[in-house]
Amino acid sequence: MRSSKIWLARIEVSLAFLSGSLGVLTIFWRDWIEALTGWSPDHHSGSVEFSLIAVLLITSVSCAVVARRTYRRLVALSG
Repeated sequence: MRSSKIWLARIEVSLAFLSGSLGVLTIFWRDWIEALTGWSPDHHSGSVEFSLIAVLLITSVSCAVVARRTYRRLVALSG
């Protein structure tokens, strides 16, 4: 049981880091979606990128909060 919660916490931290990194990447390089896929959903207006920044950073903070709660539960169970 404890090992599955450790893996869950690690996945949550990884998701927080990945979404936060993509959010920061999008702040500094807004055309990475077009460069990576060749697809321009907003025809270079930037509206999708601004929405993506908000979604990624909110996801990052949410995953970090959930990971912290999971780690606190693990510490409470072990001690």
